[in-house]
Amino acid sequence: MAGNERRPDRVAAAIREEVARVLSRDVQDPRIAGAFVTVTGCEVSRDLRTAKIFVSILGDEDAKTLAREGLHDLAPQLRGPVGRALRLRAAPEIFFKVDESVAYAARIETLLQQIKTTEPETTSDESDAAADTTRAGDDDDSRD
Repeated sequence: MAGNERRPDRVAAAIREEVARVLSRDVQDPRIAGAFVTVTGCEVSRDLRTAKIFVSILGDEDAKTLAREGLHDLAPQLRGPVGRALRLRAAPEIFFKVDESVAYAARIETLLQQIKTTEPETTSDESDAAADTTRAGDDDDSRD
């Protein structure tokens, strides 16, 4: 039930949504626009004074570095709009943390696809035929 949720969890979800909205619509920083930035999560301290926002950054290494710098510079500027949008008495201090889980999952998916395409596909008929030829060869060797 929604009434059983801790308040910091509800605030974290609202902050995540608001920051995602701001990043997708209002941010004009070319450093952030040069990479694909996705908000993946948010953790808020019990006293609601700090918020860690987890982001996934996709792109080449230069774009990722620039996006991290842009997010670091943007964090203090987000504090006011987030606090006003959520009607919080004191807006939390925002920190961005890079979440590598999305990139890691994409890498695993790529590796699995490579394994799948390099693995020879054998059907049950081919494997049965291969078994029959080895049995026939075994019979021939026993006669010698």
